[in-house]
Amino acid sequence: MHHSPVSIRQLIKNVDTSLVPRVTLSSGAKMPAIGLGTFGSDHVSHCAVAEAVEYAASIGYRHFDCASVYGNEFEIGKVFEGIFQRNLRREEVWITSKLWNDKHDEDDVFASCEKSLADLQIDYLDLYLIHWPFPNHHPPGCDVNARNPHAVPYIHENYMRTWRKMEDLVDRGLVRHIGTSNITIPKMDLLLRDARIKPVANEMELHPHFQQPEFFNYLMERGVHPIGFSPIGSPGRPPRDRTPEDTSPVEDSGIIEIARRLNVHPAVVCIQWAVQRGQVPIPFSADPRNILSNLLGVIGEPLTQNDMDTVKKLDRNCRLIKGQVFLWKDNQPWEDLWDANGVITTP
Repeated sequence: MHHSPVSIRQLIKNVDTSLVPRVTLSSGAKMPAIGLGTFGSDHVSHCAVAEAVEYAASIGYRHFDCASVYGNEFEIGKVFEGIFQRNLRREEVWITSKLWNDKHDEDDVFASCEKSLADLQIDYLDLYLIHWPFPNHHPPGCDVNARNPHAVPYIHENYMRTWRKMEDLVDRGLVRHIGTSNITIPKMDLLLRDARIKPVANEMELHPHFQQPEFFNYLMERGVHPIGFSPIGSPGRPPRDRTPEDTSPVEDSGIIEIARRLNVHPAVVCIQWAVQRGQVPIPFSADPRNILSNLLGVIGEPLTQNDMDTVKKLDRNCRLIKGQVFLWKDNQPWEDLWDANGVITTP
């Protein structure tokens, strides 16, 4: 179960950051195997997210997943400035940011990256991702059925124009690595064929009810590391992203049973499973107890092979972050964003 405040203080003294596992990317760089997400959704203030970052860094998190669209990089940057002045070297921390959909134009990529660097108060990013493979932008908090009148399907030539500018950022030393997010196998096939600098990672939804085994194995075989968002199933996602058939891994009896035996919260089991399977989970919480227990789970007693096998059988192919607002036609099924039949959805 989650720890009481007294035990938190005692436990913090015992968190040995050298025990946090790291994954080796295709470049040879080592990325901490758990990060803190910073998407506060619609219900956590920018200041609260920044406080979560500050607390996480103080207990041993060394990987922070940011994005310009979250609107909180300026507040997080103030925390980074303090951390790097006081007690940590920049190279000890892995910082990711993302290019938003309305900045895919060649002229916008450099400026958007520069703004993230300035807001985060750092000289370089460890990883810069194209947030979605579509340039389709929408106002924050809009209805799930809202459609941008200028929205378009995936056009590979346009995506590659954006990617070339991402490659330029590496050449200039502003970012160390580049990668993708919310992409699919047929889109990745084309990118790997055409890229001069290959993506080192792909950020994607991964949790026990949505394990994406085919895509996961595809990425691992090609040296593109999976980073898993919503690792406990996104309980804080906005109401517009919910559908009646959604399920929650932390309410799954199989997960609950393992958690009970280990005396941890079911969320911790989801995080442990993710790290042991090989993806890098980036859970977000504003609650210090949860932030701590996720980290302790990763450096604590590993799940048994039996536990891992149990979780593997819980996959329901239940995608929670469907991305409806990025569709380009009215009454279009959200599956069109995800190339469910193995080919890129055309106009």
